[in-house]
Amino acid sequence: MAKLSQSMNLSQQLRMTPQLQQAIKLLQLSRMELETAVRNEIEENPILEETTDLKEEDFQRTKEAEREVEASTEPQADTQDPQKQDEFEWENYLETQYKPPSQGQSGNEEIMNYENVMTTQQSLHEYLEWQARMYGFNDEELKIAEVLIDYVDDDGYVLTPLEEIAASEKMELGDVQDVLGFIQEFDPPGVGARNLKECLLIQAKAIEEDTNDLVFLINNHLKDLEKKNYEAIARAMTRDVREVAELCQIIYTMDPKPGRAYAPQDTQYVMPDVYVYKVGDDFMVSLNEDGLPRLKISNFYKNVLKSSGGGGAKTQEYIQDKLRSAVWLIKSIHQRQRTIYKVAESIVKQQKEFLEKGNSFLRPMVLRDVANDIGMHESTVSRVTTAKYMHTPQGIFELKYFFNSGINTADGESLASESVKQKIKDLVSKESPKDPLSDQKIVELLDKEGIKIARRTVAKYRDLLRILPSSRRKKMY
Repeated sequence: MAKLSQSMNLSQQLRMTPQLQQAIKLLQLSRMELETAVRNEIEENPILEETTDLKEEDFQRTKEAEREVEASTEPQADTQDPQKQDEFEWENYLETQYKPPSQGQSGNEEIMNYENVMTTQQSLHEYLEWQARMYGFNDEELKIAEVLIDYVDDDGYVLTPLEEIAASEKMELGDVQDVLGFIQEFDPPGVGARNLKECLLIQAKAIEEDTNDLVFLINNHLKDLEKKNYEAIARAMTRDVREVAELCQIIYTMDPKPGRAYAPQDTQYVMPDVYVYKVGDDFMVSLNEDGLPRLKISNFYKNVLKSSGGGGAKTQEYIQDKLRSAVWLIKSIHQRQRTIYKVAESIVKQQKEFLEKGNSFLRPMVLRDVANDIGMHESTVSRVTTAKYMHTPQGIFELKYFFNSGINTADGESLASESVKQKIKDLVSKESPKDPLSDQKIVELLDKEGIKIARRTVAKYRDLLRILPSSRRKKMY
């Protein structure tokens, strides 16, 4: 018969408090995501208010709110913050951060009205539909043309088989083929093609010269054309290599994706989280606070609690919950900004040569280097460097850019992989077009500079830099 007994077990557990969860979530948000999250919280939380200038009374009110939250919450010991985060300093939160000077605008200058200069770009489908209406089609042909234009993709191709289009739209296949032939005469040249060969042939026929040789070359030697194998094409066409090279140059000027000129261009603007300025011989790090809402605790909750005997237990519970959420948000935002500052300051301290001289002097650096320097965990540094940008004298870079693996040199030191990529890019830019550098030749040239690197590594870096192999970079004439 089993015997029942009692025992005590002592163990430690690390719990993720709601405050820590929120701090981690805010830490990994980009600048735009943070602004959106804060504005959503302002809309949902009546305790939070946005202000352009925090005053002493706002500071006192927030301190009082913090004491109320602490009094209504059980102490969490060290499990609340495994990173042993510093005590929240409200005085620092009230300080006006340095903001970079605005460019191009002064107080008495007239502000440009951008509505007067903005234009909308015509899409490819709109342009083709306009041409179809102007072409002189009858009603039935215009209907078929509009259907076909709907099947034109962003590159300008009709990739859906015509048989499938005719069947799904209940049209005669012969009529669809005839109208497509007319559409292929539209601008831009090559639009309406069903493959690359047809696209190039349409553009070749649009040239107002003798195009027989061009058509023959595209129809029979597209693979050799891609590899720039002029000798093979010259033998097949019984032509001089120089003449073949001139014909190929005409084809190289053609657009393989004629529709992309009308593709919408979404400009991605990057707002730096940190500015780095050189002051004397040192570099100064400054947080960019522009656009980030400055928050304060509203007096709303006090007025509600004073009226109607405190508003009841549910009202008090609701206000306490919103008050706790507001205090945690403000503290988390401050902690986020301070952590970004510490990481940026550590990066600047370790990458001074890069800031002075450029990409070739980027030091190899891993997350552990910064984590040890600022006394935080590597996962925290990883979250900070995601989607955060630094404005430096060398340009704007994502914080992750500064973390590179090292490549050993002959003198025993390490060189950052980004620096090696830059050296490869410089070597290729100075090569002879008639005799481009092979990957092995680049390995040998880097070896002369004391950089030991494998050929496959050069090939990988070349692909990352979007540099073609030497066989496709070669230009005979």
